[in-house]
Amino acid sequence: MKNIAILVCSALFMIASQVQAQTSHKPKTEVMAKQNIYQFKVEDLSGDTFDFASLKGKKIMIVNTASKCGLTPQYKDLEAIYKEYKDKNFVIVGFPANNFASQEPGTNAEIGAFCQQNYGVSFPMMGKVSVKGADMSEVYKFLTQKSKNGLEDSEVQWNFQKYLINEKGELVKVIHPKTLPTDPEIINWIKS
Repeated sequence: MKNIAILVCSALFMIASQVQAQTSHKPKTEVMAKQNIYQFKVEDLSGDTFDFASLKGKKIMIVNTASKCGLTPQYKDLEAIYKEYKDKNFVIVGFPANNFASQEPGTNAEIGAFCQQNYGVSFPMMGKVSVKGADMSEVYKFLTQKSKNGLEDSEVQWNFQKYLINEKGELVKVIHPKTLPTDPEIINWIKS
């Protein structure tokens, strides 16, 4: 009986050693490579293709916008910082969205006219998209999913949420909708 117990223990030890040796040589699961914003092409308000790869080397602020929101006056500050820093490798890209209380009901043409007439918007404005839910745009999937952006999972909380992208096209910061575009945190990031 003692010999059988020794044989069983020896056999188990050998099996365990082989399993350990086999698993130690297997490659570890690799972390998914962080994507960047340059992979995306979208339509602007005019229906033309906008290629994010054209922004390589620039800091980018992406913001979801709405024309009938209490935060709509942020367009004024967005335009002001765009004018001040656009020649210093900085750009703002607006994405109109109707996801919150139907505050962006207009067509792309109506949105463009509103932005121009009321705020003189000159930064790039994309065609209307969805920033949450089953029909979320691919750009916003990238911005809100850590598995794609490598930084964090987030949810677009309301209109005028800001996403800061560095010169390598990587997401580096998510800014709350009520934080003004002229907030020192944002300005210091643009200047750094």
